[in-house]
Amino acid sequence: MFYPDNFPEPVDKVLKAAEDIIAAFKKDKRLDGSKFLRVVKNLSAKNFLAPIPSWALFLIYFRQKKLTPKLKKFLMIKHVRSWSGIVPVSIFTKNFGCPARCVFCPTEARVPKSYFSDEPAVMRAIRNKYDAFKQVSSRLTQLFLSGHAIEKIELIIQGGTFSAINNKYREHFVKRAFDAANNDIAKLILSNKKSSPAAKSLKASQAVNEKTKNRIIGITVETRPDWCTDKEIIFLRNLGVTRVELGVQSLEDKVLTLVKRGHGMKEVIMATKELKEAGLKVCYHMMPGLPNATPETDLAGFKKLFSDPNYQPDLLKIYPCVVTRDSELLSWYQTGKYKPYDDETLTKLLVEIKKIIPPYVRILRLIRDIPSGDIVAGSKISNLREEVQKDLIRLGNRCRCVRCREVALNNKYLTINAGKLKLRETKYEASDGIEYFLDYIADTKEETLFALLRLRFPSYLYNGHKPLLKELEGATIIRELHTYGLALPIGSHKSSPQHKGLGQKLLQRAEEITKKAGIKKIAVTSGVGAREYYLKFGYKRQGIYMVKKL
Repeated sequence: MFYPDNFPEPVDKVLKAAEDIIAAFKKDKRLDGSKFLRVVKNLSAKNFLAPIPSWALFLIYFRQKKLTPKLKKFLMIKHVRSWSGIVPVSIFTKNFGCPARCVFCPTEARVPKSYFSDEPAVMRAIRNKYDAFKQVSSRLTQLFLSGHAIEKIELIIQGGTFSAINNKYREHFVKRAFDAANNDIAKLILSNKKSSPAAKSLKASQAVNEKTKNRIIGITVETRPDWCTDKEIIFLRNLGVTRVELGVQSLEDKVLTLVKRGHGMKEVIMATKELKEAGLKVCYHMMPGLPNATPETDLAGFKKLFSDPNYQPDLLKIYPCVVTRDSELLSWYQTGKYKPYDDETLTKLLVEIKKIIPPYVRILRLIRDIPSGDIVAGSKISNLREEVQKDLIRLGNRCRCVRCREVALNNKYLTINAGKLKLRETKYEASDGIEYFLDYIADTKEETLFALLRLRFPSYLYNGHKPLLKELEGATIIRELHTYGLALPIGSHKSSPQHKGLGQKLLQRAEEITKKAGIKKIAVTSGVGAREYYLKFGYKRQGIYMVKKL
Protein backbone atom coordinates (compact mmCIF):
# COMPACT_ATOMS: atom_id res chain seq x y z
CA MET A 1 0.00 0.00 0.00
CA PHE A 2 1.22 3.51 -0.85
CA TYR A 3 1.37 6.01 2.02
CA PRO A 4 1.61 9.81 1.68
CA ASP A 5 4.93 11.45 2.57
CA ASN A 6 3.42 12.94 5.72
CA PHE A 7 1.82 9.70 6.96
CA PRO A 8 2.67 9.36 10.67
CA GLU A 9 5.12 6.78 11.94
CA PRO A 10 5.11 4.01 12.95
CA VAL A 11 2.68 2.92 10.25
CA ASP A 12 1.71 -0.37 11.89
CA LYS A 13 0.60 1.35 15.11
CA VAL A 14 -1.43 3.93 13.19
CA LEU A 15 -3.23 1.20 11.29
CA LYS A 16 -3.84 -0.81 14.47
CA ALA A 17 -5.37 2.25 16.15
CA ALA A 18 -7.53 2.87 13.08
CA GLU A 19 -8.78 -0.73 13.12
CA ASP A 20 -9.65 -0.41 16.82
CA ILE A 21 -11.58 2.81 16.14
CA ILE A 22 -13.59 1.28 13.29
CA ALA A 23 -14.37 -1.75 15.43
CA ALA A 24 -15.53 0.48 18.29
CA PHE A 25 -17.75 2.48 15.96
CA LYS A 26 -19.34 -0.64 14.49
CA LYS A 27 -19.99 -1.99 17.98
CA ASP A 28 -21.78 1.16 19.14
CA LYS A 29 -23.79 2.74 16.29
CA ARG A 30 -24.64 5.70 18.55
CA LEU A 31 -21.05 6.89 18.57
CA ASP A 32 -20.89 10.33 16.98
CA GLY A 33 -19.67 13.82 17.70
CA SER A 34 -17.86 14.21 21.02
CA LYS A 35 -18.31 10.51 21.89
CA PHE A 36 -16.53 9.45 18.73
CA LEU A 37 -13.70 11.92 19.27
CA ARG A 38 -13.30 10.63 22.81
CA VAL A 39 -12.94 7.06 21.50
CA VAL A 40 -10.37 8.24 18.96
CA LYS A 41 -8.39 9.98 21.68
CA ASN A 42 -8.48 7.02 24.07
CA LEU A 43 -7.53 4.41 21.48
CA SER A 44 -4.77 6.62 20.06
CA ALA A 45 -3.33 7.03 23.55
CA LYS A 46 -3.60 3.27 24.07
CA ASN A 47 -1.43 2.78 20.98
CA PHE A 48 0.98 5.50 22.14
CA LEU A 49 -0.03 7.88 19.32
CA ALA A 50 -1.16 11.45 19.08
CA PRO A 51 -4.85 11.73 18.05
CA ILE A 52 -5.00 9.75 14.83
CA PRO A 53 -5.54 11.59 11.51
CA SER A 54 -8.94 10.86 9.99
CA TRP A 55 -7.48 9.85 6.65
CA ALA A 56 -5.74 6.88 8.29
CA LEU A 57 -9.21 5.36 8.64
CA PHE A 58 -9.73 5.61 4.91
CA LEU A 59 -6.63 3.51 4.32
CA ILE A 60 -8.26 0.85 6.45
CA TYR A 61 -11.44 1.31 4.44
CA PHE A 62 -9.57 0.42 1.24
CA ARG A 63 -8.28 -2.71 2.91
CA GLN A 64 -11.59 -3.81 4.46
CA LYS A 65 -14.00 -2.31 1.92
CA LYS A 66 -16.33 -1.53 4.81
CA LEU A 67 -17.14 1.89 6.22
CA THR A 68 -20.60 3.04 7.18
CA PRO A 69 -21.94 6.16 5.41
CA LYS A 70 -22.42 7.78 8.79
CA LEU A 71 -18.78 7.27 9.72
CA LYS A 72 -17.55 8.33 6.28
CA LYS A 73 -19.52 11.58 6.47
CA PHE A 74 -18.31 12.26 10.00
CA LEU A 75 -14.69 11.70 9.05
CA MET A 76 -14.69 14.08 6.09
CA ILE A 77 -12.25 16.88 6.83
CA LYS A 78 -13.34 20.44 5.93
CA HIS A 79 -16.57 19.79 4.01
CA VAL A 80 -16.24 23.24 2.45
CA ARG A 81 -13.40 21.95 0.23
CA SER A 82 -15.92 20.18 -2.02
CA TRP A 83 -19.18 21.91 -1.13
CA SER A 84 -19.29 24.10 -4.24
CA GLY A 85 -19.65 21.02 -6.44
CA ILE A 86 -15.95 20.71 -7.29
CA VAL A 87 -12.61 20.27 -5.53
CA PRO A 88 -10.20 23.18 -6.11
CA VAL A 89 -6.55 22.23 -6.61
CA SER A 90 -4.08 25.13 -6.49
CA ILE A 91 -0.61 24.68 -7.96
CA PHE A 92 2.29 27.07 -8.58
CA THR A 93 4.62 27.63 -11.50
CA LYS A 94 8.29 28.30 -10.85
CA ASN A 95 9.48 31.85 -10.25
CA PHE A 96 9.96 33.52 -13.63
CA GLY A 97 9.98 37.04 -12.25
CA CYS A 98 7.38 39.60 -13.25
CA PRO A 99 7.20 42.18 -16.06
CA ALA A 100 5.97 44.85 -13.60
CA ARG A 101 7.36 46.60 -10.53
CA CYS A 102 4.24 47.24 -8.45
CA VAL A 103 5.15 48.88 -5.15
CA PHE A 104 2.73 46.74 -3.10
CA CYS A 105 4.08 43.37 -4.29
CA PRO A 106 6.61 41.49 -2.15
CA THR A 107 9.67 40.08 -3.89
CA GLU A 108 10.98 37.11 -1.94
CA ALA A 109 13.88 35.24 -3.52
CA ARG A 110 13.08 31.91 -5.24
CA VAL A 111 9.32 32.37 -4.71
CA PRO A 112 6.84 33.52 -7.39
CA LYS A 113 6.33 37.28 -7.36
CA SER A 114 3.78 38.56 -4.80
CA TYR A 115 3.81 35.32 -2.78
CA PHE A 116 5.56 34.21 0.41
CA SER A 117 7.34 30.94 1.16
CA ASP A 118 5.31 30.40 4.34
CA GLU A 119 1.90 30.41 2.60
CA PRO A 120 0.38 26.89 2.77
CA ALA A 121 -0.08 26.42 -1.00
CA VAL A 122 3.40 27.79 -1.71
CA MET A 123 4.90 25.49 0.92
CA ARG A 124 3.27 22.55 -0.86
CA ALA A 125 4.69 23.76 -4.17
CA ILE A 126 8.19 24.11 -2.69
CA ARG A 127 7.95 20.66 -1.13
CA ASN A 128 7.12 19.28 -4.59
CA LYS A 129 9.81 21.41 -6.30
CA TYR A 130 7.15 23.27 -8.33
CA ASP A 131 6.51 20.09 -10.31
CA ALA A 132 2.92 20.20 -11.61
CA PHE A 133 2.48 16.42 -11.53
CA LYS A 134 3.67 16.13 -7.95
CA GLN A 135 1.64 19.11 -6.75
CA VAL A 136 -1.62 17.80 -8.24
CA SER A 137 -0.97 14.24 -7.07
CA SER A 138 -0.16 15.40 -3.55
CA ARG A 139 -3.25 17.55 -3.27
CA LEU A 140 -5.62 14.98 -4.75
CA THR A 141 -4.27 12.29 -2.43
CA GLN A 142 -4.78 14.56 0.56
CA LEU A 143 -8.34 15.44 -0.49
CA PHE A 144 -9.19 11.83 -1.30
CA LEU A 145 -7.92 10.54 2.02
CA SER A 146 -9.88 13.32 3.73
CA GLY A 147 -13.10 11.85 2.39
CA HIS A 148 -13.80 14.10 -0.60
CA ALA A 149 -15.00 13.02 -4.04
CA ILE A 150 -12.25 14.18 -6.41
CA GLU A 151 -13.91 13.37 -9.74
CA LYS A 152 -14.50 17.06 -10.60
CA ILE A 153 -11.33 19.12 -10.33
CA GLU A 154 -10.99 22.87 -10.73
CA LEU A 155 -7.30 23.47 -11.43
CA ILE A 156 -6.04 26.87 -10.28
CA ILE A 157 -2.60 27.84 -11.59
CA GLN A 158 -0.88 30.53 -9.57
CA GLY A 159 2.53 32.13 -9.58
CA GLY A 160 2.10 35.65 -10.94
CA THR A 161 1.71 36.69 -14.58
CA PHE A 162 1.11 33.35 -16.27
CA SER A 163 1.14 34.96 -19.72
CA ALA A 164 4.72 36.18 -19.26
CA ILE A 165 6.06 32.59 -19.05
CA ASN A 166 7.34 30.91 -22.21
CA ASN A 167 4.83 28.71 -24.02
CA LYS A 168 6.93 25.53 -23.93
CA TYR A 169 7.08 25.53 -20.12
CA ARG A 170 3.38 26.38 -19.77
CA GLU A 171 2.25 23.63 -22.13
CA HIS A 172 4.39 21.03 -20.35
CA PHE A 173 3.25 22.29 -16.94
CA VAL A 174 -0.44 21.94 -17.83
CA LYS A 175 0.15 18.56 -19.50
CA ARG A 176 1.73 17.19 -16.32
CA ALA A 177 -1.24 18.44 -14.31
CA PHE A 178 -3.55 16.50 -16.63
CA ASP A 179 -1.29 13.43 -16.33
CA ALA A 180 -1.66 13.55 -12.55
CA ALA A 181 -5.44 13.90 -12.72
CA ASN A 182 -5.60 10.94 -15.10
CA ASN A 183 -4.24 8.66 -12.37
CA ASP A 184 -6.72 6.65 -10.32
CA ILE A 185 -5.68 7.76 -6.83
CA ALA A 186 -7.45 4.90 -5.03
CA LYS A 187 -5.83 2.22 -7.20
CA LEU A 188 -2.40 3.80 -6.82
CA ILE A 189 -2.72 3.84 -3.05
CA LEU A 190 -3.69 0.17 -2.99
CA SER A 191 -1.05 -0.91 -5.51
CA ASN A 192 1.79 1.02 -3.82
CA LYS A 193 2.52 2.84 -7.10
CA LYS A 194 3.04 6.58 -7.46
CA SER A 195 1.93 7.04 -11.07
CA SER A 196 0.69 5.38 -14.23
CA PRO A 197 2.15 5.86 -17.73
CA ALA A 198 2.01 9.48 -18.96
CA ALA A 199 0.58 10.62 -22.29
CA LYS A 200 2.94 11.76 -25.05
CA SER A 201 1.44 15.23 -25.55
CA LEU A 202 -0.95 17.74 -24.01
CA LYS A 203 -3.68 16.87 -26.50
CA ALA A 204 -3.27 13.17 -25.76
CA SER A 205 -3.45 13.78 -22.01
CA GLN A 206 -6.55 15.95 -22.47
CA ALA A 207 -8.18 13.20 -24.56
CA VAL A 208 -7.62 10.73 -21.71
CA ASN A 209 -9.07 13.21 -19.22
CA GLU A 210 -12.34 13.47 -21.17
CA LYS A 211 -13.21 9.93 -20.09
CA THR A 212 -11.07 9.17 -17.05
CA LYS A 213 -12.29 8.96 -13.45
CA ASN A 214 -10.91 12.26 -12.11
CA ARG A 215 -11.55 15.07 -14.60
CA ILE A 216 -10.33 18.64 -14.81
CA ILE A 217 -13.57 20.49 -15.49
CA GLY A 218 -12.02 23.99 -15.37
CA ILE A 219 -8.64 25.71 -15.39
CA THR A 220 -7.92 29.16 -13.95
CA VAL A 221 -4.83 31.28 -14.56
CA GLU A 222 -3.88 34.76 -13.35
CA THR A 223 -2.38 37.42 -15.59
CA ARG A 224 -2.25 41.13 -16.40
CA PRO A 225 -4.66 43.05 -18.66
CA ASP A 226 -1.81 44.27 -20.90
CA TRP A 227 -0.79 40.68 -21.70
CA CYS A 228 -4.19 39.53 -23.00
CA THR A 229 -3.42 39.57 -26.72
CA ASP A 230 -5.45 37.62 -29.29
CA LYS A 231 -2.59 35.15 -29.68
CA GLU A 232 -2.38 34.66 -25.92
CA ILE A 233 -6.12 34.08 -25.53
CA ILE A 234 -6.07 31.38 -28.23
CA PHE A 235 -3.11 29.73 -26.50
CA LEU A 236 -4.92 29.76 -23.15
CA ARG A 237 -8.03 28.20 -24.65
CA ASN A 238 -5.94 25.41 -26.20
CA LEU A 239 -4.48 24.69 -22.78
CA GLY A 240 -8.04 24.20 -21.52
CA VAL A 241 -8.31 27.49 -19.59
CA THR A 242 -11.88 28.47 -18.73
CA ARG A 243 -11.32 31.40 -16.33
CA VAL A 244 -8.81 34.25 -16.29
CA GLU A 245 -8.08 36.37 -13.23
CA LEU A 246 -6.97 39.89 -14.12
CA GLY A 247 -4.92 42.04 -11.77
CA VAL A 248 -6.98 45.23 -12.12
CA GLN A 249 -6.50 46.57 -8.55
CA SER A 250 -8.08 50.02 -9.15
CA LEU A 251 -10.26 51.82 -11.72
CA GLU A 252 -8.27 55.05 -11.35
CA ASP A 253 -5.43 55.62 -13.82
CA LYS A 254 -3.69 58.02 -11.43
CA VAL A 255 -3.58 55.37 -8.71
CA LEU A 256 -2.29 52.71 -11.11
CA THR A 257 0.44 55.09 -12.29
CA LEU A 258 1.47 55.95 -8.74
CA VAL A 259 1.86 52.31 -7.71
CA LYS A 260 3.80 51.51 -10.93
CA ARG A 261 1.21 49.06 -12.16
CA GLY A 262 2.31 49.38 -15.80
CA HIS A 263 -1.14 49.48 -17.40
CA GLY A 264 -4.23 51.67 -17.37
CA MET A 265 -7.97 51.32 -17.75
CA LYS A 266 -7.75 51.14 -21.55
CA GLU A 267 -5.99 47.77 -21.26
CA VAL A 268 -8.45 46.55 -18.61
CA ILE A 269 -11.47 47.35 -20.80
CA MET A 270 -9.93 45.70 -23.87
CA ALA A 271 -8.81 42.55 -22.03
CA THR A 272 -12.20 42.14 -20.37
CA LYS A 273 -13.99 42.32 -23.70
CA GLU A 274 -11.65 39.99 -25.59
CA LEU A 275 -11.75 37.35 -22.87
CA LYS A 276 -15.54 37.38 -22.71
CA GLU A 277 -15.83 37.29 -26.51
CA ALA A 278 -13.78 34.07 -26.41
CA GLY A 279 -16.20 32.67 -23.84
CA LEU A 280 -13.92 32.89 -20.81
CA LYS A 281 -15.06 33.83 -17.32
CA VAL A 282 -13.37 36.97 -16.00
CA CYS A 283 -12.31 37.56 -12.41
CA TYR A 284 -10.95 40.92 -11.23
CA HIS A 285 -8.42 41.29 -8.43
CA MET A 286 -9.31 44.55 -6.69
CA MET A 287 -7.21 46.25 -4.03
CA PRO A 288 -8.94 48.89 -1.91
CA GLY A 289 -6.69 51.08 0.20
CA LEU A 290 -3.93 51.69 -2.36
CA PRO A 291 -1.84 54.88 -2.13
CA ASN A 292 -3.81 57.98 -3.13
CA ALA A 293 -7.13 56.13 -2.70
CA THR A 294 -9.79 56.86 -0.07
CA PRO A 295 -12.75 54.80 1.15
CA GLU A 296 -14.99 57.12 -0.88
CA THR A 297 -13.05 56.68 -4.14
CA ASP A 298 -12.75 52.92 -3.56
CA LEU A 299 -16.51 52.56 -3.08
CA ALA A 300 -17.13 54.67 -6.18
CA GLY A 301 -14.83 52.34 -8.11
CA PHE A 302 -16.79 49.26 -7.06
CA LYS A 303 -20.06 50.95 -8.00
CA LYS A 304 -18.57 51.70 -11.42
CA LEU A 305 -17.64 48.02 -11.87
CA PHE A 306 -21.33 47.15 -12.10
CA SER A 307 -22.79 50.30 -13.62
CA ASP A 308 -20.34 50.68 -16.51
CA PRO A 309 -20.80 47.95 -19.19
CA ASN A 310 -17.07 48.13 -19.98
CA TYR A 311 -16.32 46.12 -16.82
CA GLN A 312 -18.93 43.78 -15.30
CA PRO A 313 -16.57 41.03 -14.03
CA ASP A 314 -18.09 37.63 -13.31
CA LEU A 315 -16.04 37.09 -10.17
CA LEU A 316 -14.06 39.17 -7.68
CA LYS A 317 -11.10 38.72 -5.39
CA ILE A 318 -10.89 41.67 -3.01
CA TYR A 319 -7.40 42.02 -1.57
CA PRO A 320 -7.19 45.06 0.74
CA CYS A 321 -3.78 46.67 0.47
CA VAL A 322 -1.39 45.81 3.31
CA VAL A 323 2.27 46.62 3.87
CA THR A 324 4.37 43.48 3.64
CA ARG A 325 8.03 42.70 4.02
CA ASP A 326 10.15 42.67 0.86
CA SER A 327 8.02 45.35 -0.84
CA GLU A 328 8.74 48.92 -1.94
CA LEU A 329 5.58 49.99 -0.13
CA LEU A 330 7.34 49.15 3.14
CA SER A 331 9.74 52.09 2.70
CA TRP A 332 6.79 54.35 1.84
CA TYR A 333 5.15 53.31 5.10
CA GLN A 334 8.33 53.74 7.14
CA THR A 335 8.84 57.29 5.82
CA GLY A 336 5.19 58.28 6.35
CA LYS A 337 4.41 58.41 2.63
CA TYR A 338 1.66 55.75 2.97
CA LYS A 339 -0.71 54.57 5.66
CA PRO A 340 -3.08 51.58 5.20
CA TYR A 341 -6.71 51.57 6.31
CA ASP A 342 -7.28 50.59 9.93
CA ASP A 343 -9.55 47.62 10.65
CA GLU A 344 -12.62 49.73 11.42
CA THR A 345 -12.33 51.78 8.22
CA LEU A 346 -11.69 48.69 6.11
CA THR A 347 -14.58 46.72 7.59
CA LYS A 348 -17.04 49.59 7.04
CA LEU A 349 -15.88 49.90 3.43
CA LEU A 350 -16.25 46.18 2.76
CA VAL A 351 -19.75 46.20 4.26
CA GLU A 352 -20.74 48.97 1.82
CA ILE A 353 -19.16 47.07 -1.07
CA LYS A 354 -21.00 43.87 -0.20
CA LYS A 355 -24.29 45.76 -0.25
CA ILE A 356 -23.94 46.60 -3.95
CA ILE A 357 -22.69 43.29 -5.35
CA PRO A 358 -25.11 41.98 -8.04
CA PRO A 359 -26.43 38.41 -7.77
CA TYR A 360 -24.49 37.35 -10.90
CA VAL A 361 -21.09 38.05 -9.30
CA ARG A 362 -19.18 35.65 -7.06
CA ILE A 363 -16.77 37.05 -4.47
CA LEU A 364 -14.10 34.39 -4.31
CA ARG A 365 -11.99 36.04 -1.62
CA LEU A 366 -12.45 39.02 0.67
CA ILE A 367 -8.90 39.11 1.96
CA ARG A 368 -5.59 37.67 0.78
CA ASP A 369 -4.38 34.74 2.90
CA ILE A 370 -1.03 36.31 3.81
CA PRO A 371 0.57 34.92 7.00
CA SER A 372 0.34 37.60 9.69
CA GLY A 373 4.09 37.45 10.26
CA ASP A 374 4.67 38.78 6.75
CA ILE A 375 2.37 41.81 7.27
CA VAL A 376 4.06 44.91 8.71
CA ALA A 377 1.00 47.15 8.65
CA GLY A 378 -2.63 46.80 7.63
CA SER A 379 -5.38 44.34 8.49
CA LYS A 380 -4.38 40.98 9.94
CA ILE A 381 -7.94 39.76 10.56
CA SER A 382 -7.90 36.27 9.04
CA ASN A 383 -11.69 35.83 9.29
CA LEU A 384 -12.49 39.26 7.84
CA ARG A 385 -15.23 37.89 5.61
CA GLU A 386 -17.02 36.48 8.63
CA GLU A 387 -16.74 39.77 10.51
CA VAL A 388 -18.13 41.70 7.54
CA GLN A 389 -21.05 39.26 7.30
CA LYS A 390 -21.86 39.81 10.96
CA ASP A 391 -21.93 43.58 10.46
CA LEU A 392 -24.16 43.21 7.40
CA ILE A 393 -26.66 41.11 9.34
CA ARG A 394 -26.61 43.51 12.28
CA LEU A 395 -27.46 46.35 9.89
CA GLY A 396 -30.33 44.36 8.39
CA ASN A 397 -28.56 43.74 5.08
CA ARG A 398 -27.17 40.72 3.27
CA CYS A 399 -24.74 39.99 0.49
CA ARG A 400 -26.36 38.72 -2.71
CA CYS A 401 -23.19 37.42 -4.36
CA VAL A 402 -23.09 33.85 -5.70
CA ARG A 403 -20.92 32.52 -2.91
CA CYS A 404 -23.08 33.92 -0.12
CA ARG A 405 -26.24 32.50 -1.70
CA GLU A 406 -25.07 29.05 -2.80
CA VAL A 407 -26.72 26.14 -1.03
CA ALA A 408 -24.51 25.00 1.85
CA LEU A 409 -24.10 22.09 4.20
CA ASN A 410 -27.17 21.64 6.45
CA ASN A 411 -29.02 24.42 4.61
CA LYS A 412 -32.74 24.11 5.38
CA TYR A 413 -33.49 24.21 1.64
CA LEU A 414 -30.94 21.51 0.75
CA THR A 415 -33.48 18.76 0.20
CA ILE A 416 -36.00 20.94 -1.62
CA ASN A 417 -37.59 19.30 -4.65
CA ALA A 418 -35.89 20.53 -7.83
CA GLY A 419 -39.33 21.12 -9.35
CA LYS A 420 -40.10 23.71 -6.67
CA LEU A 421 -37.12 25.90 -7.49
CA LYS A 422 -37.56 29.23 -9.24
CA LEU A 423 -35.71 29.96 -12.49
CA ARG A 424 -34.67 33.61 -12.53
CA GLU A 425 -33.25 35.43 -15.53
CA THR A 426 -31.11 38.57 -15.30
CA LYS A 427 -30.14 40.46 -18.45
CA TYR A 428 -27.41 43.12 -18.57
CA GLU A 429 -25.00 44.82 -20.98
CA ALA A 430 -21.33 43.93 -20.79
CA SER A 431 -18.35 44.67 -23.06
CA ASP A 432 -20.45 45.57 -26.12
CA GLY A 433 -22.48 42.36 -25.77
CA ILE A 434 -25.50 41.12 -23.85
CA GLU A 435 -25.29 38.74 -20.89
CA TYR A 436 -28.04 36.49 -19.55
CA PHE A 437 -27.52 35.15 -16.04
CA LEU A 438 -29.84 32.26 -15.26
CA ASP A 439 -30.04 30.90 -11.73
CA TYR A 440 -32.20 28.30 -10.00
CA ILE A 441 -33.05 29.59 -6.54
CA ALA A 442 -35.31 28.71 -3.64
CA ASP A 443 -38.21 31.16 -3.89
CA THR A 444 -37.49 32.72 -0.49
CA LYS A 445 -35.99 35.96 0.76
CA GLU A 446 -32.57 34.25 1.04
CA GLU A 447 -32.62 33.38 -2.69
CA THR A 448 -30.60 30.23 -1.93
CA LEU A 449 -28.73 29.33 -5.12
CA PHE A 450 -28.69 25.80 -6.55
CA ALA A 451 -27.42 26.21 -10.13
CA LEU A 452 -26.42 28.92 -12.59
CA LEU A 453 -25.64 29.54 -16.26
CA ARG A 454 -23.95 32.47 -18.02
CA LEU A 455 -25.05 33.01 -21.62
CA ARG A 456 -23.37 35.68 -23.77
CA PHE A 457 -24.57 37.31 -26.96
CA PRO A 458 -21.16 38.52 -28.24
CA SER A 459 -20.68 41.86 -29.97
CA TYR A 460 -19.79 40.18 -33.27
CA LEU A 461 -23.40 39.03 -33.60
CA TYR A 462 -24.32 42.70 -34.09
CA ASN A 463 -21.34 44.50 -35.62
CA GLY A 464 -20.45 42.09 -38.44
CA HIS A 465 -16.91 41.47 -37.18
CA LYS A 466 -15.32 38.03 -37.15
CA PRO A 467 -14.84 36.29 -33.77
CA LEU A 468 -11.36 35.42 -32.57
CA LEU A 469 -12.01 31.70 -33.10
CA LYS A 470 -13.92 30.51 -36.16
CA GLU A 471 -15.97 27.90 -34.28
CA LEU A 472 -17.71 30.77 -32.47
CA GLU A 473 -18.91 32.43 -35.67
CA GLY A 474 -22.66 33.10 -35.53
CA ALA A 475 -23.01 31.58 -32.06
CA THR A 476 -24.07 32.62 -28.59
CA ILE A 477 -21.72 31.34 -25.88
CA ILE A 478 -22.41 29.55 -22.62
CA ARG A 479 -19.50 30.75 -20.51
CA GLU A 480 -20.40 28.83 -17.37
CA LEU A 481 -22.77 26.11 -16.21
CA HIS A 482 -22.51 25.10 -12.56
CA THR A 483 -24.62 23.17 -10.06
CA TYR A 484 -23.78 23.65 -6.39
CA GLY A 485 -23.91 21.27 -3.45
CA LEU A 486 -21.52 18.61 -2.18
CA ALA A 487 -19.34 17.28 -5.00
CA LEU A 488 -20.49 13.82 -6.09
CA PRO A 489 -18.75 11.18 -8.19
CA ILE A 490 -19.77 11.33 -11.84
CA GLY A 491 -23.05 9.40 -12.23
CA SER A 492 -23.92 9.45 -8.53
CA HIS A 493 -27.37 10.60 -7.37
CA LYS A 494 -27.10 10.97 -3.61
CA SER A 495 -28.40 13.74 -1.35
CA SER A 496 -27.01 16.78 -3.12
CA PRO A 497 -28.44 19.27 -5.64
CA GLN A 498 -25.94 17.83 -8.14
CA HIS A 499 -27.14 15.36 -10.78
CA LYS A 500 -30.81 16.31 -10.43
CA GLY A 501 -31.25 17.65 -13.97
CA LEU A 502 -30.82 21.35 -13.14
CA GLY A 503 -27.92 21.69 -15.58
CA GLN A 504 -29.97 20.16 -18.38
CA LYS A 505 -32.87 22.53 -17.70
CA LEU A 506 -30.54 25.53 -17.79
CA LEU A 507 -29.06 24.34 -21.09
CA GLN A 508 -32.54 24.02 -22.58
CA ARG A 509 -33.48 27.52 -21.47
CA ALA A 510 -30.25 28.99 -22.91
CA GLU A 511 -31.08 27.29 -26.23
CA GLU A 512 -34.60 28.72 -26.14
CA ILE A 513 -33.30 32.26 -25.56
CA THR A 514 -30.83 31.82 -28.42
CA LYS A 515 -33.46 30.50 -30.86
CA LYS A 516 -35.94 33.22 -29.91
CA ALA A 517 -33.33 35.79 -30.95
CA GLY A 518 -33.07 34.14 -34.38
CA ILE A 519 -29.64 32.65 -33.75
CA LYS A 520 -29.16 29.05 -34.84
CA LYS A 521 -25.93 28.11 -33.10
CA ILE A 522 -24.76 27.89 -29.50
CA ALA A 523 -21.26 27.12 -28.17
CA VAL A 524 -20.07 26.08 -24.71
CA THR A 525 -16.73 27.02 -23.16
CA SER A 526 -16.38 23.58 -21.66
CA GLY A 527 -13.58 22.37 -19.46
CA VAL A 528 -11.78 19.37 -20.93
CA GLY A 529 -13.21 16.97 -18.35
CA ALA A 530 -16.77 18.24 -18.86
CA ARG A 531 -16.95 17.68 -22.64
CA GLU A 532 -18.58 14.28 -22.32
CA TYR A 533 -21.46 15.83 -20.36
CA TYR A 534 -22.52 18.00 -23.32
CA LEU A 535 -22.44 15.11 -25.79
CA LYS A 536 -25.56 13.75 -24.07
CA PHE A 537 -27.52 16.84 -25.11
CA GLY A 538 -26.60 16.99 -28.78
CA TYR A 539 -23.46 19.09 -28.58
CA LYS A 540 -20.47 18.14 -30.71
CA ARG A 541 -16.81 18.99 -30.41
CA GLN A 542 -15.67 21.77 -32.74
CA GLY A 543 -12.11 22.86 -32.08
CA ILE A 544 -11.92 23.71 -28.40
CA TYR A 545 -15.66 24.28 -27.88
CA MET A 546 -18.76 22.11 -27.63
CA VAL A 547 -21.18 23.35 -30.30
CA LYS A 548 -24.82 22.68 -31.15
CA LYS A 549 -26.81 23.78 -34.18
CA LEU A 550 -30.35 24.70 -33.24
